Amino acid sequence: MKAIQFLGSVPRYLISKIIGLFYQPIFWSPLSNLQYREVADPSLPNENWAKIKVRYGGICASDMNTILLHSSLALSAFVSFPFTLGHENAGTIAELGSQVKGFREGDRVVVVPTLGCQVRGFPELCPACQRGDTGLCERLAEGEIAPGFLTGFCRDTGGSWSPYLVAHASQLLKVPPAMDDENALLVEPFAVGLHAVLRNYPQDEETVLIIGAGVIGICMVAALRSLGSKARVIVLAKYPFQEEVVKRYGVDQVIHLKRDYYQELAQALGATIRCPPVGKPVVIGGAEIVYDCVGSGTSLDDGLHFTRSGGKMVLVGLAGMAKGVDWTPIWFSEIEIKGSWVYGTELYKGKEIHTFQLALDLMAEGRVELAPLVTHRFQLDDYKRALAAVTNKGRSEVVKAVFAFE
Repeated sequence: MKAIQFLGSVPRYLISKIIGLFYQPIFWSPLSNLQYREVADPSLPNENWAKIKVRYGGICASDMNTILLHSSLALSAFVSFPFTLGHENAGTIAELGSQVKGFREGDRVVVVPTLGCQVRGFPELCPACQRGDTGLCERLAEGEIAPGFLTGFCRDTGGSWSPYLVAHASQLLKVPPAMDDENALLVEPFAVGLHAVLRNYPQDEETVLIIGAGVIGICMVAALRSLGSKARVIVLAKYPFQEEVVKRYGVDQVIHLKRDYYQELAQALGATIRCPPVGKPVVIGGAEIVYDCVGSGTSLDDGLHFTRSGGKMVLVGLAGMAKGVDWTPIWFSEIEIKGSWVYGTELYKGKEIHTFQLALDLMAEGRVELAPLVTHRFQLDDYKRALAAVTNKGRSEVVKAVFAFE
């Protein structure tokens, strides 16, 4: 079968890093680590696994960070090369190990991408996996499969940027019959939003600022409203076309990232601005909670500036290596910084539930409809055009791009 893989070659990394400073297509050229090539179908590691025929494989910002070499090199300690990209997924079961119970071939499923202790064959769970935070597993480089922090970053599991991947029985969740494949695909980013909100829930009288109106930013708004939050929600969006999309999900105000956005955002937040003799303006006041869904140096710096004294800034998802961040507001305004990484076991209405299952339930109840976010579909062999579109959203107006398989 054909797959899009990341090789992990140091010479290719160096060539791409240098040429990529002035020629972005180098990152998906024959000289790069990203290769579209023939690979063997992934095999079941043991009888507790299933093979999944992929219907959709989503193109996520973390995938793009990997391709564009923006991710921290520290993460390479927890991956195994070559890996087939793609952790956002929706598909059907094509093959079942004899020990997989409760599923049949042909069942529509989503795969929870985390590769924790149970997936890796450890009978005794690490502290993080014991409490249900499999994304924080302490054995990501150990066990019966190769290192990998998620499906799509492990050479043994495959990924959704190929026709087939394999998943442990504990990773499988059935898609409700009435749910379409587009909504099923978006369970993963929606679960990212739900996890960040449930672990950092605003009070109804508070104001929330979401930096970024990509899929994760939109899913943050959808998570807040589907969970019943009445907090005032302001979104800082980079592209004008994103405003219409994010407004469908209950945002109160959208501000565009333009030259004078500092003044407009301060006014929206009821904050004041003081200008030092040199450097960026200083903001007095701001939002009680800021969710940064971009992870760039600029977004982190803006988030710190626009978090109210004593407030909280939440870093959502996989950020890149940020530069040019002034950390002064952390101590000067006593801001709490909190990371939010993927999903886990949540406390919801007094009961424990996995974030993926909660996402499926909320969608099945009709409390959120995310399928319209899928705006661009590509065949796998058209990956260069897909990646070019995703990296040029201002022109392509991509919200969510996917690889589609028949």
